[in-house]
Amino acid sequence: MDGKSVYGKTCAMCHAAGVAGAPKPGDKEAWAPRIAQGNDTMYKHAIEGFTGDHGMMPARGGSSKLTDEEVKAAVDFMVGQSV
Repeated sequence: MDGKSVYGKTCAMCHAAGVAGAPKPGDKEAWAPRIAQGNDTMYKHAIEGFTGDHGMMPARGGSSKLTDEEVKAAVDFMVGQSV
């Protein structure tokens, strides 16, 4: 699956509505500090899960079936909407 498909099938459940602090694609202000951390950090948080001051990210967006490559593609898709 490409990043847009992964986003639509899995990530949008939280990111489209901002559930649990999930930054909405296109919200440049919310994404800026995450993007500043670099792709490797964003990928790690998306793959392994992360809890921070502004919310939490479940590992693989809560879908254990997603591969690392699919998760990375979804992150890239959302970042591309937010720069």
